[in-house]
Amino acid sequence: MHLLFATSIVPDGALASGYEIANAAIIAALRRAGVRVTVIGFTWPGKPASDPQNTIVLGAVDVRTESASSLQKLAWVAKAMLSGLTFASVKLRVVTDSEVRAAVERAGPFDGYVLNSVQFAGAFERLFADRPSIFVAHNVEHRSAQENAAAAGGLLQRLLFRREARLLKALEERLCCRARFVLTLAEEDRSALGVAFDDRSAALPLVTCAGAPVQNEPRRIDCDAALIGTWTWQPNRIGLDWFLKKVVPHLRPDFRVRIAGGAPSGLTSAHPGVEFVGRVPDAQAFVRGAAVIPLISTSGSGVQLKTVETFELGLPSVATSHSLRGIDHRPVNCVVTDDPVAFAGALESAVADVRDVDGSAFHRRQVMALDAAIRLGLEKLGPVSQEVFA
Repeated sequence: MHLLFATSIVPDGALASGYEIANAAIIAALRRAGVRVTVIGFTWPGKPASDPQNTIVLGAVDVRTESASSLQKLAWVAKAMLSGLTFASVKLRVVTDSEVRAAVERAGPFDGYVLNSVQFAGAFERLFADRPSIFVAHNVEHRSAQENAAAAGGLLQRLLFRREARLLKALEERLCCRARFVLTLAEEDRSALGVAFDDRSAALPLVTCAGAPVQNEPRRIDCDAALIGTWTWQPNRIGLDWFLKKVVPHLRPDFRVRIAGGAPSGLTSAHPGVEFVGRVPDAQAFVRGAAVIPLISTSGSGVQLKTVETFELGLPSVATSHSLRGIDHRPVNCVVTDDPVAFAGALESAVADVRDVDGSAFHRRQVMALDAAIRLGLEKLGPVSQEVFA
């Protein structure tokens, strides 16, 4: 079987975000199932595709809102309003339908599509009705947009997020309806998308690397807690704000917290132990240098890949219940609480008694369940050949 994996950004090997880590895991699982996968989408500027022999590149785009100029943001908003597309999808309309169709035809004979999230599928929706498809819902995007609207500080931003939520809800309904099968990254997302039936969908357990992480040397701990993420992404920012405003004030003054990753300007904390360190060269080495990992998600959907990575590495953690969505197994060194005072207390207790565990069993369990869900989706796609579906 030959499938065309249609995605906004094609893999470049960097695995710099949760989206890229999830894509790598899904593509690898499809190939383990014997599928020939050709990826089609855009690259980041200056970052070539990691597998050019099996990738069709439509061009280079930078879709990050936080790094765009004010003029670019206004252009995106205007184009979205005129086209009726979501803000996320309109950023990809730098090529025409005919150009995308010609690129698809260059892929040669193929049996169906894997529509990877809503951005690319929404930008070129009319092009993907000629063959059967599997839809991969990384998140329940309309719910994330609703949460972003509720958390927005200004009226214009709130209205834009509400518009995004309305359009995303309709788009997700269409993509789920047309798909032979829907793959979500969290069990609860199946119900939220209206496909909570075993013949319509399955949740994908994910891994952050092909093999279980192997640590041959003892950890060198140089801070009490470490967080890393893209804090300009609104669901992540909501969780970080909760942590900084609700949890951190209850930590003792000498408790050392290091926060890595892209952060919006003006993000600060009055706690003397909190340090924003920006981007780090090795994310895994960074988190392994902490006694405990706070898992602080409070909004959004899909799976928290930082939770998966923490469990794979066997690191102690304190987690909100929302951080465990999409996770069926919790290791013994993970404490779960949504109470800020209890969260702070659990962090301090974990630092006082650091307990690592072997994360390889968790990784093996995730891979087995991931492969089983992929096989189920491929079975529902059916034994297709080069027939055309109107």
